Amino acid sequence: MANIQSAKKRIRSSEKRRVDNLAVKTRVKSARRKTNEALSAGVVETATEAVNNYSSVLDKAVKSGVIKKNTAIRRKTRANEALRKLEQ
Repeated sequence: MANIQSAKKRIRSSEKRRVDNLAVKTRVKSARRKTNEALSAGVVETATEAVNNYSSVLDKAVKSGVIKKNTAIRRKTRANEALRKLEQ
């Protein structure tokens, strides 16, 4: 356990950030799962809505610094490619 006051504060603040980041990561994973389910179901309207929601969740995760920008871009691109394949 830390003895110095600033180290104790860092422990508290890092735990708070960990919990907040975990919530954002869970939101991203849930959106990805719903997107994959919608794409596999084959209904274009629901899949489009799910992909748009997934993109929004990824953008918010980037904004809060939980995931990197290029990771979000890659995931959005893959989701949109799957949607384009479904639309054909």
